[in-house]
Formats: sequence, C-alpha cells, structure tokens
Amino acid sequence: MNFDFSDELKQLREEAHRFLGERNALAAARKVLDGNDGYDKALWKEIAEMGWIGAAIPEEYGGAGLGHLGLCVLAEELGAALAPVPFSSTAYLAAEAILIAGSAAQKERYLPQLAAGAIGTLALAEGPGTLDLKRMSSAVARERIAGTKQPVPDGDIADLAVVAAHGADRRLSLFLVDLTGPGVERERIATIDPSRGHARLVFRGAAAEPLGAAGDGEALLERLFDRAAVLFAFEQVGGAQASLDQAKAYALERYAFGRPIGSFQAIKHKLADMYVATELARSNAYYGAWALSQDAPELPVAAAAARVSASEAFYLAAKENIQTHGGMGYTWAFDCHLYYRRAKLLALTLGATRDWKDRLVARLEARNESALEGATGIAP
Repeated sequence: MNFDFSDELKQLREEAHRFLGERNALAAARKVLDGNDGYDKALWKEIAEMGWIGAAIPEEYGGAGLGHLGLCVLAEELGAALAPVPFSSTAYLAAEAILIAGSAAQKERYLPQLAAGAIGTLALAEGPGTLDLKRMSSAVARERIAGTKQPVPDGDIADLAVVAAHGADRRLSLFLVDLTGPGVERERIATIDPSRGHARLVFRGAAAEPLGAAGDGEALLERLFDRAAVLFAFEQVGGAQASLDQAKAYALERYAFGRPIGSFQAIKHKLADMYVATELARSNAYYGAWALSQDAPELPVAAAAARVSASEAFYLAAKENIQTHGGMGYTWAFDCHLYYRRAKLLALTLGATRDWKDRLVARLEARNESALEGATGIAP
C-alpha cells in the first residue's frame, strides 16, 4: 500500500511553499497579530484565485477537484507558514459540512461562493470547557435561530456559518446562517493567537436554513470532525516541521564556549525528540489522508490517531523551539512564540487532545471487539 503523494501533488506542494515564501506569510501573521485586522485580505484573495480553497470541492460546484489529498498538501504548507487566513474554517469546516450534508441545491448555491473566497465557519461551542452537545441551548423555531455561540473560529469575519442547534423537535440539527444578514451580533474575543480571530456570535431571530436531515446533527458532526481532524493534523505537522527547522538552524549558528550549541548533548536530545514526534505525527497524518481520500472504514481510528499525535508533536516542537533559542526565544522579536500560540490554539480547535485520546481508545476497543466477534462468532 503506497501512502505517498503523487507527482502532481508534490508539485502543488512545491508551488504552495514557494508562493507562501514569496508572500512572507510569517511576517503577515505577525502584522495581523500586531494590528487590528482579523486576517490578511490580500493573501486570502490570492489564495482564492489560485483555487486552494476549493481544492476538495468538485469542479461541478466551482472547485478545483483535487480531492482531499490536495487539501492535505495545502494544509501542511499553510501550517508551516502560519498563514493568517480563514482557510481551515472555510475549507475544513464549512465546505466539508456542506459536502457531507448539503442538498444538491445547497451545494450549487454555497460551494462556489466558498471556493471563490467567501468565508465560512462552524459555530458549535457555547462557552469554555468540554463540549456537551446534549446541553446546548441554541434553538431554531420556524427557521429562526436564537442563542449564543463562542468561541467561533473566524466568526468575526465569516460570511456564512454552519450552526449546531436544537430544532422544534428538540433534536440536534445543523443549520446554515448568513452572518451578514439581520439578527446576528458579533463580538471579537481574545485568544492566545490573535492572528486567527475568534468571536462571540449572538443570534436573535436570524434566518436558519436546515442542513441535512432533522435530528442528524450529532452524526453529521462526528463525520465532519473525523474529516477535519485529518486536515488539521496536516496543518499541525507543517507547524511542527517549521518549528524543528527553526530550532535546528539556530542550534547550528548560535555559538557558546567556542562551538555551535547544536553540538551539546542537551540540544541534540531536544532536536531528536522533536524529530521523532514530528515524523510519528506525519506517519499518522498520511494514514489519515489515505483513509479520508478513500472514505475507508479505518477513518475514525486513523483520524483520532492523527489528531492526537499531531497535536502533541506541534506543541512539543513549538515549546522546544523556544527552549533551544534560550532567553531570546521568549522575546517578541523572535518568531518562536508565533508557532507556540498556533500550536496551543489548534490543539483546542476540535476539542482537547485528552478528548481525542478517549475517542481513539473507544474506537480501538470497538474495532477489536468487532474483529473478535467476526473471528469467533461470539460477542465479547
């Protein structure tokens, strides 16, 4: 079984790497962090024009038709560059939700808009702490939604939101809400990484269009999270690799006691640990990409494994990058903190790492029980 990318996708990766380097996406992230803009509008416009947002969207709906493997390649490069654009909210969450649950008419209406640069997001959480879908208070009646969602990734700049709320039958469902229309109030909220904006959304009778069958919200979110987990894993692997590269470069150029600090055992061990964690995460991400592209039965386990290993690898690499830089690594002038901020933020975007560990254990147990029952004909 070959988990490597095709030559076409490798070329796409090289082009994405070159483009983001020429646009100095890392400097753009710092500029957004220092300023008041929620994202780099010029960079987002160019990304849309190149068809990146619609990489996994079929051509019939205005996308590039590259499939999820193309989206994985782009996610890794965007993660390495810390591009301050609402790519994940739009491509991993909003577009994927519509691909999973949308009717033909909804796909024809919304997917071309997202592929062309409209910003989408997923409004799910209703406050800090572990997400509990059963205790969600947002509700829809007569196709009008009321409730509060926070934090919503890129909610301060999004045009369209996929919102989870209880329908008239009190079952959880998904709805599409135009955030530019009446009945929507937004307030930007502070997070550890201001280069990726988050907001508090208050719905006061905003129009809500059903997405998917009534009462299928929990099942649809499970499918969406598995897909998004693989895509976020690639973004985290990109960030982990960039952190490792930064640490290695500094260890080779910084001298102490007449020799590069990279020659000292303590620094060697840090770099080795970062490398091992990043390669483990990359392996799991590649397996997840295969399962996602094939819609394989292994996807739930592969997605959870990719999510856990990538979250831990990015955090370790970002933390040890700061340590390798020593006292300078803690200063605002160096870029180490930008990766640390993003690592902490992405680790919470789809739920905490501990929650994904619980999912992974539960899914492995279920798979093993099913395999045992199939082999013996006896339920465990």
